[in-house]
Amino acid sequence: MIPILYSFRRCPYAMRARMALILASKECELREILLKNKPDEMLEISSKGTVPVMQFADKVLDESLDIISWAMESPVSNVYIYTGTEELLSEELIKLFDSKFKYHLDRYKYSSRYGTDPKNHQDECKIILNDLEDKINPKPWIFGKEVSLLDISILPFIRQCKIANPDWFFAQSFIKVIDLLNYFENSDLFTQAMQKYDLWDPNKNNGKIFP
Repeated sequence: MIPILYSFRRCPYAMRARMALILASKECELREILLKNKPDEMLEISSKGTVPVMQFADKVLDESLDIISWAMESPVSNVYIYTGTEELLSEELIKLFDSKFKYHLDRYKYSSRYGTDPKNHQDECKIILNDLEDKINPKPWIFGKEVSLLDISILPFIRQCKIANPDWFFAQSFIKVIDLLNYFENSDLFTQAMQKYDLWDPNKNNGKIFP
């Protein structure tokens, strides 16, 4: 059987997993779900209740970075290959965005849910984005003409930060980060990854072959 991917279109973790599958031309059955109504079939194989979840005949991957690693096991011609210290920089930034940035982003974007002051957490996101501004020089992706694992791993979170308050976001001084995000959102990769699918219904068996 081909792998099954449980996904939620707007989730940044699921988004980056889908982009890796597109870049690597790894076929799966995509099952679009709602996080407020998680199917039993997904919860039976991953009690975490988060997406993405990828089910194989002999294993389950329920972390987006693990799905990306699986997709990239074989050389992929259209993904940038790191050289020198670039791999260390990429690992450092992915870890930063997965931890500290995501922590503050959630408490900025969903302040009522967390009972937090959104301004404080917005300021923390700004510090990280300003630091990223100093470290990159996109042409048009972070490392040049080819998209990298760093691009697909952090840009979905930066996009969420923009969505939280577009006027504030575009008024900031991280110009290169904004240009990078604009290029990302207008790319064929983003368009394909964000294609809309009907919700998966186990009674209809209406999963879609992806990509």
